[in-house]
Amino acid sequence: MNEKRAKSVLEQPPASEAPEGYVDIEYVVEPNYAGWRLDRYLGEKIRRLSRPRIQRIIQRGLVCERRLKPSTLVFPGLTFSIRRSLSTEPETPTELPIVYQDDWLLVLDKPAGLPIHPTARYQKGTLVSLLRERFGERFAEPAHRLDRETSGLVVCGRTTEACRVLGRLFLSRDVHKEYLAVCEGHPPEDTFFVDAPIAEGTELIRIAVRIDRAEGKESRTRFQVLQRFVRDGAPFALLRCYPETGRQHQIRIHLHEAGFPLVGDKMYGPDPGYFDRFSKHCLEPEAWERLRLPRHALHAGHIAFPHPGTRQAVSFDSPLPGDLVDFMDGKALAPGPGEGSESAA
Repeated sequence: MNEKRAKSVLEQPPASEAPEGYVDIEYVVEPNYAGWRLDRYLGEKIRRLSRPRIQRIIQRGLVCERRLKPSTLVFPGLTFSIRRSLSTEPETPTELPIVYQDDWLLVLDKPAGLPIHPTARYQKGTLVSLLRERFGERFAEPAHRLDRETSGLVVCGRTTEACRVLGRLFLSRDVHKEYLAVCEGHPPEDTFFVDAPIAEGTELIRIAVRIDRAEGKESRTRFQVLQRFVRDGAPFALLRCYPETGRQHQIRIHLHEAGFPLVGDKMYGPDPGYFDRFSKHCLEPEAWERLRLPRHALHAGHIAFPHPGTRQAVSFDSPLPGDLVDFMDGKALAPGPGEGSESAA
């Protein structure tokens, strides 16, 4: 291991404590967002909110030692909070398995149901909050994001330099990622490829994406069938997914486009209205039965990239989690109501 050390992830003095009945949702700007407008940065972190709404939140005032405007250019380590009234927070997993740790990196195996970053609905029950609670402030910062329901590998940087290098690697597509997915149906070919441009937003769900060959950005995913199986008389398959680009919800929308949606996907599954009703806590029992799983069946199982300190290739793996193994084995499951809407994190 290269002993070269970068400065610890920037430390900031704590903001004033939120009054009773309120909570401060803290943000610390990562090195790869340097030079972004503040409203664009928050739009990336809170994708469910429109840019005009984010601008209004900033204009009303953020908890920060300096005055911030929507046009403020952010810099690494800038710390601020959004103060909001406290509401009952849904329960989320509390385990945080460590796959690898050194002076530069922390690789975690995120359980399904755990958001990565704090949101309006999730403040304490997030990967970032658990990291700070267990290891202290600025111990590590996630270098990328997974959807709340997606399980698997999350890479975190432990120094400012590591965060900067990792951010550049993810943006430049120098990170090789593989996912495991359980889809509906039996794809006829053992390998297939989806090349379908992705654009943000749909008529029903603002945070969803859509296939749009006129306005979408290039998006390509290769799929390999690992196993075909039948459960309760219906066909399913275990796939290995190789995203060649890194668009939001790419694997999910591409499987929907191919006609083999993810099991349990409320946004790109059998009914476009499921997600709205799920968000409002009124998804009917028949819908849960049709979804078959309480979360979408996607797992980040492999990741490889140059180490930010040594520049040597490193790779990490996570096995298929128990709920998906049980589904494939035909074991009894108990799908039921989830809590809250899906986080973009």
